[in-house]
Amino acid sequence: MRSAPTTPSRRPGRPPRPDNAAARANLLDTATGLFAAQGVAATTLTHIAQRAGVTTAMVHYYFKSRDQLIDAVVQERIVPVIGYVWSPLPQPQIPAADPAAAARAFIAEVVGRLVQSAVERPWLPALWLHEVVNEGGQLRERVLRHLPVERLQAFIGLIAECQRAGAITPDVEPRLVFLSVLGLTLLPLATSGLWRRVLLDAAQPQAIDTRAIAAHATHH
Repeated sequence: MRSAPTTPSRRPGRPPRPDNAAARANLLDTATGLFAAQGVAATTLTHIAQRAGVTTAMVHYYFKSRDQLIDAVVQERIVPVIGYVWSPLPQPQIPAADPAAAARAFIAEVVGRLVQSAVERPWLPALWLHEVVNEGGQLRERVLRHLPVERLQAFIGLIAECQRAGAITPDVEPRLVFLSVLGLTLLPLATSGLWRRVLLDAAQPQAIDTRAIAAHATHH
């Protein structure tokens, strides 16, 4: 009768590999934070390993290549935010007769979701602006394929309907409205630290809070 195979001994000095979801999630969080802080192009697997307090071999254990890690950041950190922001809105018991009211309700809900997502994920505004919005951003093509084109088109159609009803000025370009919402929401969040420094000696030096940002984005 053969004896059970023995577990291969670990080489001296080599740390054990925590084969669990928490270790992998920690690497993803570390990578996402570094991507937002210093850019995807400037972040190596060695940087991620050092920040996470592990070896580069440990990073390779969970992600076979840098591209695989970047794909995982998009799929597991960014795509869920897109899904949440664009998930169907609660339907009122009595549909709004005024299309402009429906548009305002939609914008308010989306802005609220964007701000909530940014509060829960402080890396989101900087990462989105640097790596998705910017021409040549390292995540741009990976993220664009996950945008809900049908829902964006439906929103554009809603704005156009409001214009036909005379509820929104015809000078507004429907295709630019959501881009304006993104800019009015994510840009102040991404640059809040800068403005705190600039306004430090101003009459009102307190930080611009997320409620003020949401209200500003909703009413413009």
